[in-house]
Amino acid sequence: MDIRQQILHIHGGSAFNSYDNYIRNLKKWNISIDDESQSKHWSRNYYSFLFEDSFQCIVPTMPSKHNAKYLEWKIWFEKYLSVLHNDVILVGHSLGGTFLAKYLSEESFPVSIKQLHLVAPVYDYEDDEEELADFRLADFPGKLLDIHISEIHIYTSKDDDIVPYTESEKYHKQIPGSSLHIFEDRGHFLGEEFSELFENIKKVSS
Repeated sequence: MDIRQQILHIHGGSAFNSYDNYIRNLKKWNISIDDESQSKHWSRNYYSFLFEDSFQCIVPTMPSKHNAKYLEWKIWFEKYLSVLHNDVILVGHSLGGTFLAKYLSEESFPVSIKQLHLVAPVYDYEDDEEELADFRLADFPGKLLDIHISEIHIYTSKDDDIVPYTESEKYHKQIPGSSLHIFEDRGHFLGEEFSELFENIKKVSS
């Protein structure tokens, strides 16, 4: 059995209340032929900051991230549950954070959670380009408070132009004992550096 500390990371995505909204936004999105920006995202570089012999980082590609459906993500996510062991670390960025919050508030979880990290998660905010569709929280925090989670960290930045920092404040108010980390200049946390999150993870093995 692999005894390394497990980290399961759920990336972000876009959800829409209707197919027409998806098509409208698809027409507006710009393309990029430079893949380097994606490879430099902090979520792609866990092993650059954490020792591979101490951590097992699981970063699944969730289905249809440009037109995400909660049920599809739930089905795919649950395929990974059988390989998790107690004291797993869960990390969710943007819609991935919303997904984890919704899932943990509605479903039982098979193992204990050492840390839950929600990075720029959406709570109930929607605009012309960002919608929640079936990722919308129904009865939060619900079952999340019954799950054994040792630490809950929420990260937000005041200059995030995609998800307002007030969304993270809503989560913080709903989750007793959670830690809210507010930055001034991280935007939507799309850069290469995120030392604060990695330092919090490293504390598990210290």
